[in-house]
Amino acid sequence: MPAIASDVAFTPAVKAEQVRHGSRTQYERMERLKGWPTTVNDDLAETIAETRSFYLATASADGQPYIQHRGGPAGFLKILDEKTLAFADFAGNKQYITVGNLAENPNAYIFIMDYVHQRRAKLWGTAKVVENDEELLTSLSDPTYRARPERAIVFTLEAWDRNCPQHIPRMLPFDDVKEAIGRLQTRIADLEAENGRLRSNDSAAH
Repeated sequence: MPAIASDVAFTPAVKAEQVRHGSRTQYERMERLKGWPTTVNDDLAETIAETRSFYLATASADGQPYIQHRGGPAGFLKILDEKTLAFADFAGNKQYITVGNLAENPNAYIFIMDYVHQRRAKLWGTAKVVENDEELLTSLSDPTYRARPERAIVFTLEAWDRNCPQHIPRMLPFDDVKEAIGRLQTRIADLEAENGRLRSNDSAAH
């Protein structure tokens, strides 16, 4: 791990571009404080607990990148300790690109987009595939979720950062919207029934 955590992303080439575009000074101030956080704090833990969807980036040995979407019930990305995250790898299309990449290159990256709160979290680290560990897989799995877990992927955190919220569209999960609409429809039906009873009582009184 680099001496300054943010150097996991701020390579010499990146720093040269920061100099060229005038942003290097502000990032040097951050680096004097050792750069980005390197452990899970309460802020990141809250985001992870609410996460239903994220993107996992890996690369082959020769650097060919690949990004795969991962989804599940809220909190399916688990915190094992302040440096370690893990999730159940569900059965899919059997391409095994992520699994193959991690077999030859452990470098990995997790991108969490929170459309509800218009924020994102970027996590750098390494990852490994864990096969045939039923105890771990059971601890990562939700028995009420319809997908079948095949293996675990364990992510070791090196550094993380948040971006500003600009340009993030605000979107709500379909299930949450559907539930909210259902509650409103029930309330409307109750009010309409109550209104009907009041009208009937008023007519009877006259």
